[in-house]
Amino acid sequence: MVKVIDSPIDAKELTSLAKEIGGFFIKVVVDTEKEVMAAGARMHVDEERALAERGSNKEKIWGGGYDLETKEVTFDSIINNKPGVNASSDILDPEIRAKFEIILKRLLGV
Repeated sequence: MVKVIDSPIDAKELTSLAKEIGGFFIKVVVDTEKEVMAAGARMHVDEERALAERGSNKEKIWGGGYDLETKEVTFDSIINNKPGVNASSDILDPEIRAKFEIILKRLLGV
């Protein structure tokens, strides 16, 4: 279930979104320009599509995740490969990584 999130969620919803991937991890895609996020899907591409359908610019959409057990943010997704912008599945630009993490933590309420 893909959910587009534009305001902080509570712990119950956070746990519910993690059910798609074993109950401890959430894949997310963040629009660093609009500061919204899609979460809860098994694949980042589904979340990317949900944001694109809402008008997000693919250049501003980045994928990663959040581990509920370790509280770690991850910055890895195949959608992060952007020719001429980011030559890796990891978000390489420190500013983009920082913005991604700030938005993720604010919207997931962690």
